[in-house]
Amino acid sequence: MEWINYVVFSFAGDRPVLLIDIITSLLGLTCVFLAGRNSKSNFWVGYFYTTALFFMFFNKNLYASLLLQPVSLAINILGHWRWTHPHNDEKSSADSSALKVSMLSWAERLVVLLAVFVIAGVWGWLLDTLFPQDPHPYLDSCVTVLILIAQFLSALKKWDCWVAWLLVNITQIILHISVGHVFMPIVCALYLINGLWSLAGWFSLYKNKA
Repeated sequence: MEWINYVVFSFAGDRPVLLIDIITSLLGLTCVFLAGRNSKSNFWVGYFYTTALFFMFFNKNLYASLLLQPVSLAINILGHWRWTHPHNDEKSSADSSALKVSMLSWAERLVVLLAVFVIAGVWGWLLDTLFPQDPHPYLDSCVTVLILIAQFLSALKKWDCWVAWLLVNITQIILHISVGHVFMPIVCALYLINGLWSLAGWFSLYKNKA
């Protein structure tokens, strides 16, 4: 993977920004922007985004994130199917071929919260044991689990996915700053803005059963 390091953009003095970071950021921002606007096209961008993330995490030695990219790809495929093949009682009022936005119950939210803590804790311990070179195994694991939860909820078109994405964005900013990244925290801040915008937008869709 050393070829990635030959194409570098100078940023903030001695802090380089790799080409793979640029590509991944653009794909990610495009994907979440389309998802926030309720566009099915976000899944096509998502396939390229997942591939780019695999190479980026490999380059950064963030192994928890890297190893779960196949799971992320599977969730993307599931979401693509669910958004375009709703059951009769799930159809959007604006488009009968599309899945409408729904919400989790409070009991389901509690289950999701507990799952995040348990899975992230176990995965962080395994990562710390198997890959001691990972600089922040538990934080890395927490971000990864939150991303998968957010992706899964988005695949089911749950409004709550944007709450999860906001937590992801905040945690990612902390993670990237802690390992010395300069470019990625800025990108995560853009994700955060899009998340807030999408949170409001999807709530409107939920109210209109769209």
